[in-house]
Amino acid sequence: MDPRSNGTERPSSPGAGGRFSGLGRPRVLNRTVVGAGVTSALGDFCYETTTVILPGFLAVLGVPAAFLGFIEGIADAVASFTKMAAGYIGDKLGHRKMLVVVGYALTPVGQGVIALAGGWPLILLGRITSWFGKGMRGPLRDAIVSQAISPETRGRAFGFHRGMDTVGAVFGPLLGVTGLGWAQGLTWSNQAGPFRMVFWMTLIPGVLASLSFLFFIKDPDHSLNPAMRFFSTLRGLPARYKRYLGAVGLFGAGDFSHSLLILAATQLLAPSLGIVKAAQLAGMLYVGRNVTQVITSYPVGVLADRYGALNVLVGGYGVGIFTALLTAWAFVIHSDSLWLMGAIFAFAGLYTAVQEALEATVTAGLVSEEVRAISYGVLGTVNGSVKFVSSTAVGLLWTAVSPVFGFGLATLFMTAGMVRMARVRGDGRSG
Repeated sequence: MDPRSNGTERPSSPGAGGRFSGLGRPRVLNRTVVGAGVTSALGDFCYETTTVILPGFLAVLGVPAAFLGFIEGIADAVASFTKMAAGYIGDKLGHRKMLVVVGYALTPVGQGVIALAGGWPLILLGRITSWFGKGMRGPLRDAIVSQAISPETRGRAFGFHRGMDTVGAVFGPLLGVTGLGWAQGLTWSNQAGPFRMVFWMTLIPGVLASLSFLFFIKDPDHSLNPAMRFFSTLRGLPARYKRYLGAVGLFGAGDFSHSLLILAATQLLAPSLGIVKAAQLAGMLYVGRNVTQVITSYPVGVLADRYGALNVLVGGYGVGIFTALLTAWAFVIHSDSLWLMGAIFAFAGLYTAVQEALEATVTAGLVSEEVRAISYGVLGTVNGSVKFVSSTAVGLLWTAVSPVFGFGLATLFMTAGMVRMARVRGDGRSG
């Protein structure tokens, strides 16, 4: 067995499902991969602008930290269950492309709702709308991308896609920070005015993302399965894939939303800088996190193709553990050091690059093409469900006990996930 495979199932030969029949080996950066990457960059440009300024918006509205964790957790949960349903529909009936287009269109709709919000209920509704769209498009887009590439280049293709995805996550926060600074120079009746203006600006890249996928992506031919049954398909997924999901779930139970990192930096820096300046610097730190993810995503894919995706994924989980520990330590010492904050966000970008590129890569190698979309949906459901638990728990413990306790508990769950993932890797070597 090829050691790079980590025991994952090798894909069917060319011609199975019509994927490579008569086409030879597809290029890594073909039209589908590049087009999906550009679309994702525009989509992230839209909603990541909100991610970076949302904590400050909540602060000026007087909404406590516990609600941020609650809002992000609910939104993640909605996205996760939508992913499973969308994946099932994609494998059973097709319609993948139009579902992706609608999913991207819902993001700017949610942004508009947030711009109108005067308290947490409308913010929650807007975030749910955006994340429902995110859940609808994610597994179907990944299935389209995975069908357009060869098995030997999955790591690089998904690394490129996630890197492009994060390009938008770099420029979106930059728009948020610079737009917020510019809008402050205008006359407003209250402090929320500059934030609302930035939310409205995000509608432009959001609409462009939906149009980009509509006009530039062609859904490859794939075998439909109208006889597919939802629960019997879930029960029939490979046993090793289910063990893999268990490891992903354990790690995800500690993998809190990085909006909480922005809030952490804002709170730690506010005593010395003031709330608005602290929010702007926290936003720039988040930009640094995303730059790190952009820079490292493709090299992570190269390493995965060479040394095995599971091997690199285990190492990435270790970096995630270190990130949570550093955040807890920053609160222990009440640090306002930009160097420490920068290190936390850089490590967060690195482990997210590994996680987002390689969890999809490993999934593609563990399941057959006929159930790949629903398998991506199940992966998204597991991640979103446990992140609801993690984000909500960290936010509540932050408010009720201390942030140190919240991030400390997150560290324990992430460690358990890394240990279990190492065992899944060992299953492949022993097989």
